[in-house]
This record gives sequence, C-alpha cells and structure tokens, in this order.
Amino acid sequence: MCEGAVPKLGTTIHISALDGIINVNSLFTLAVFIGLAWNPHDQGNSLSQDPSCFAKPKVAEDLVAFHVYSFSCFLFSSLIALCLKQAIRLAKSTHFTTIFTLDLALINKTALRVGYLVSAVGSVCGSVFLMLALINVVQIKLGTLGCGSKHTYGAVIPLVIFVPLGLLIYVCTVFYAFTR
Repeated sequence: MCEGAVPKLGTTIHISALDGIINVNSLFTLAVFIGLAWNPHDQGNSLSQDPSCFAKPKVAEDLVAFHVYSFSCFLFSSLIALCLKQAIRLAKSTHFTTIFTLDLALINKTALRVGYLVSAVGSVCGSVFLMLALINVVQIKLGTLGCGSKHTYGAVIPLVIFVPLGLLIYVCTVFYAFTR
C-alpha cells in the first residue's frame, strides 16, 4: 500500500461532493454567459436619470474582464473536480470493494485533499470575480457608486455582505473537511 493511501475510504461520498462542486460551478458559469451576452453599451441601458451618474466605459470593460476571469476560475475548478472523480473511478476499478451500499477504494488521501482544496480555491475566486462583475452591472444600470443613489447602494451593500459571508462559511467548511 502506498504511503498516504486510505485503505477503506467511502468514495461515494467524495463523488457526491465533487458532483456538487461541478453542478454549482455549472450554474455560475451559465450566469457568466448570460452576463456576457448582455450589451452594456446599449443607450437605453441605464435606469439613472442623471447623466453625470452614467458609468464610464472603464466600468463596462471591467464588467467583461470580471466575467471572463470568473468563467476561467469556474472552469478550472470544475476540471479539477472532474479529474478527481476520474481518479476515484480508476481507483475503484482496480481496488474495488462494496460493503452494504458504500463503495470503497484505495485513494491517496493527500492528493484528494489537495485536489479538493485547489477546486475550492477556483470556486471562491470565480465567486469573487462574479460578485465584482455584478457590482459593475449595478453601476451601469442604476448609476455609479460615487453618485450616492440609494438604489445603487441598496443593491451593492447586500451583495458585498452576503457573498463574502457565504464564501467565508464555504472556506471554513472546506478547511474543516481538509483537516479531517
């Protein structure tokens, strides 16, 4: 047995966790594509009445850049998760045991943990970039943050509170799972 291998690790649980990562990343990737299909240079785009509150072209450029960064991170995370699933399936095909309904296989625990960690980092980075893209969407649609519109702040403040809070909970959960 190789060093660091776990002799009887429930791989069904790991496959389910990886499926969850892939599914969530797929939903966020769809959101990114919908965001990229939207034209921020449309003249009837802004709901703001004050021309001084219209977003500058830099905001639209950042919007597209953040969407692309977000897509790259989600794709990276999903590919790592898919690689881990394939590695587990290969391990199951060579060292496969079933006890009741739990599938067991020999898996290098360190490699699995690092793979989960790398995939989680990709998902977190993708979420941060998606949040930044959404802040730019709000600035284009409702007016820039510098104008002080209550509608702009009403959209951005919950976004910058709840997304980082959710990411903090996610990171803590991944760290907890990483250390077990």
